[in-house]
Amino acid sequence: MSSALEIPVLEISQAALNKLKETVRKEGVDLDKTFLRVAVVPGGCSGLSYDLGWDTARNESDSHFQVDDLQVLVDARSALYLEGTTLNFTEGLEGKGFHFDNPQAVRNCACGESFSL
Repeated sequence: MSSALEIPVLEISQAALNKLKETVRKEGVDLDKTFLRVAVVPGGCSGLSYDLGWDTARNESDSHFQVDDLQVLVDARSALYLEGTTLNFTEGLEGKGFHFDNPQAVRNCACGESFSL
């Protein structure tokens, strides 16, 4: 398996990166052994949902890129849905949390947790 880093599949805003780093510190995540995995999975009222979590295993078909000191993995199928997307973090009136700004989404559910193409 190649260890070369690729061109990022999605962008991570500074606000999201700051929150991810805060989470790394709070949870004691070892970034030498752990990846941030971003995926699109079936589910939600619009058909597809975003999934964000820590993973220690890298698959050969994963896109692999680095943002600051975070190594990010995206599986091949999810990469198609995430191209051009920005991961952001907000604390405003519209809800606190991570949000995906996906220009490919033609419909989002009211809660912002799922989308369709």
